[in-house]
Amino acid sequence: MAVNKFSPHLSISQNGDSWHALHTEEVMEMLLSSTEGGLSHEEAERRLVELGPNELTEAPQTTFLEMLKEQFNNFVVIMLIIAALISALLGEYLEAGAIMAIVLLNSALGVIQERRAEQSLAALRKLAAPEAHVIRDNSRQLIPSNLVVPGDIVLLDSGNYVPADVRLLEAVNLRIEEAALTGESVPVQKDAVTRLEKDIPLGDRKNTAFMGTLVNYGRGRGVVVGTGMRTQIGMIAEMIQSVQQEPTPLQRRLNQLGKTLGSAALAVCGLVFVVGWMRGYDPLDMFLLAVSLAIAAVPEGLPAIVTISLALGMREMIKRHALIRRLSSVETLGSATTICSDKTGTLTQNEMTVTRIWVDGENINVSGSGYTPEGNFSTNGKLIDLDDYPAATTALWVAALNNDADLEVSGTSAEKITYRLVGDPTEGAMVVAAAKAGARAKDLNKAYPRVQEIPFDSTRKRMVTCHHLEGIQPEDVSPFYDNQNREWFAVTMKGAPDVVLNHCSHYQRMDDHSELLGETQKMRILAANDRMTQEALRVLAVAFRVVPEIPEKVELGTLENDLVFAGLIGMIDPPRQEVLPALETARRAGIRTVMITGDYPKTARAIAETIGLLEAGHQVLTGLELDQMDDSKLQREVSFTDVFARVSPEHKMRIVDAFRARNEVVAMTGDGVNDAPSIKRADIGVAMGITGTDVTKESADMVLTDDNYASIVSAVEQGRVIYSNIRKFVYYLLSCNMAEIAIIFLGIILTKGSPLTVIQLLWLNLITDGAPALALGTEKGEPDIMNRPPRPPNEPIINRFMVNGIIIQTVAITVVTLSAYLAGLAYYSDQPDVATTMAFVTLSFSELLRAFTARSERYPLFKIGVFTNKYMNMAFVTSLVLLLVVVYIPFLQPIFNTTALGWEQWRMILPLLFIPALAAEIGKFITTRREIV
Repeated sequence: MAVNKFSPHLSISQNGDSWHALHTEEVMEMLLSSTEGGLSHEEAERRLVELGPNELTEAPQTTFLEMLKEQFNNFVVIMLIIAALISALLGEYLEAGAIMAIVLLNSALGVIQERRAEQSLAALRKLAAPEAHVIRDNSRQLIPSNLVVPGDIVLLDSGNYVPADVRLLEAVNLRIEEAALTGESVPVQKDAVTRLEKDIPLGDRKNTAFMGTLVNYGRGRGVVVGTGMRTQIGMIAEMIQSVQQEPTPLQRRLNQLGKTLGSAALAVCGLVFVVGWMRGYDPLDMFLLAVSLAIAAVPEGLPAIVTISLALGMREMIKRHALIRRLSSVETLGSATTICSDKTGTLTQNEMTVTRIWVDGENINVSGSGYTPEGNFSTNGKLIDLDDYPAATTALWVAALNNDADLEVSGTSAEKITYRLVGDPTEGAMVVAAAKAGARAKDLNKAYPRVQEIPFDSTRKRMVTCHHLEGIQPEDVSPFYDNQNREWFAVTMKGAPDVVLNHCSHYQRMDDHSELLGETQKMRILAANDRMTQEALRVLAVAFRVVPEIPEKVELGTLENDLVFAGLIGMIDPPRQEVLPALETARRAGIRTVMITGDYPKTARAIAETIGLLEAGHQVLTGLELDQMDDSKLQREVSFTDVFARVSPEHKMRIVDAFRARNEVVAMTGDGVNDAPSIKRADIGVAMGITGTDVTKESADMVLTDDNYASIVSAVEQGRVIYSNIRKFVYYLLSCNMAEIAIIFLGIILTKGSPLTVIQLLWLNLITDGAPALALGTEKGEPDIMNRPPRPPNEPIINRFMVNGIIIQTVAITVVTLSAYLAGLAYYSDQPDVATTMAFVTLSFSELLRAFTARSERYPLFKIGVFTNKYMNMAFVTSLVLLLVVVYIPFLQPIFNTTALGWEQWRMILPLLFIPALAAEIGKFITTRREIV
């Protein structure tokens, strides 16, 4: 066991992550601190020097030069730089300058998009409390939180952030909001006395408070057991720093494509050089032609077009409530095979809602969701008037009176009024339910003012309030008033059903009259409670009593007997309505959805079954069960586990790793600090924009602006569209470039020169090909794109279908271009520029027409509409105008080795221009005729 020396004569054992498993006396003894007096100033100073400040250390940030260097770490880019250098050495400065301009533009776009430095640790620091209330030298002191040390006695009050990890010594109605750390959807009731098992999950450590969490209610006192990087948040920070950023599927595919193209280009260049040299051509001329082939083989505009296409996709994602932080992540979404989704706020609304009231054997369902006080009451599927069920009204009124929450109007518009909850979500759900019945909490509290109370206590598991009934007339609706000639008080109780039931002697019948509570009725109530909890409802019981007077001082146990049991109230965080169709869409697309939550298994299972996420034969696993599995077993289990409940940050990391070990492309969602490491580890990290912490957002690749699972599926669809578009313009560019290589290679063999010059090739690749390729990146997507399974992670961009298409197009474009060139040589042998221009125009025009057929890999052009992509229309016109400019403007002709064509030349080449486009449509029909109905 490691030992930290605080002074020459004093040492303590560092207990690591097990302070919750010790009695408070043992903790204080190990930390050598005093419960009443705390540490001395001198001892605190020594510990601060030894252990360091209560801060999170940050890994070195990526420098600008490192980011810039990363942009050049690409085979295609390296090939372009080499080609530019060779062109410059040979005096081809225009070509060299154009190539380098593209390289620099692409690098600049990449750096601009990814210049945002990693701010996860900076965001984590914001979670730490700026100041802390501690006891030192027997007095209460306010100190900066970074000066807190292990052994300090910390005081916690409502509204305070916990400054460090604390083993509680005292907890009075202490509730702490830990959703950001554990995923727990409601504030956690703390209990300082409890001693827990060592292996208990983080969310169940009731005797511990964690750095960065918020005290929601009550007060407490505890001893600091962990500071800085030794806290739970510190452990998460360390995990974030340890996660290495890996290339996305698109980056891997493009690198693979670049290496293939580069190798092929070098092979062809070498072949051309050798063949030409053996045939007696000048070696320098052959070298220039080899360089021109290299330029033709590598699509110079590809990196820039990919970057611009991803940027356009990013803009489209914003419309779908998805903000992309890394360009390459746009496409990665389209490759997703598994979505690991958080429950609270993503699959559910993150708003506790009363859905069931049980009174005197009657189940009354409550419709509506969230904090909007609109909904209906029904039994057995039929709407009811609650006035016919007075006992249910009584239960709701008691719940609203025995309550510290409030519902406020947060905004008004022509369409609706919006509300916000002030207080505990569980109590707020009851306030909203009562408002649906026509009883506003403010009105009830005004009519029945509270005169005494006993706050909720985790040990007692109940809350008691007393209300004055003076001035109430008999005609007023009141379940408590029974004699207009006397002054009365109402005692109300709310709490755990078994506890409340033990304090009741009567129960409320549906007709609003009370009856003696027998053993049979008790069993009936407990059975109803069991049924509701099995449906993952959070159940509370309410009871009341009418008394003639209230003691001036209400003590524990006073007025808590002989109560009338009013009913059970069940609530749940309901699923989002749009989740069910989104899950079905994901399932059709071959994408599996897995719920990972910090909530209890029963609650998680119920939600998963409600929304159809839990498939037949699949299971729910808990964090405790994960701890008992090795990695190999976990990899087997994830294949049939749809829900992971009560998990820690380490569990989430292991789950992501298990899926990735099975070659899955994982999208991981989350909102809390506990989600940040697994979000960063996943192929695509998705953070919640509304409820998500800054830490999570900075660790994520994508941020949902509406916290909605349906938006993830919508973003996946757009990601597939973007990847499909990337494939289209890669397909288009390669078919054009391969044809250019074949044209030059065969032209050298069949004639004494090249049909195209280097500057013409560069113009084709950058202008004539580039604009249509960019327009292909704006296609809306094919109608069945979400009815196809995800792409295999190792599938190359160029699949067999595209290889066939490239071969067809290479042959077609080569044949028509060489035909035009050879015709020009035959008819205008004394004017070589005419033949070159005819080849140049034929190649350019046929490629422009071919771009229209590349808009879909599977559907014929007439089905998608010839002119439905306005950007393609604009690209066609623009490229055509630029082509005619270099052919017909005199001062450009010497630069581009062109000459003006007359009608005779056009008559010769016009029949050739449409052949490649027709070949593409015929090839598409033959290949896909069985798939298209």
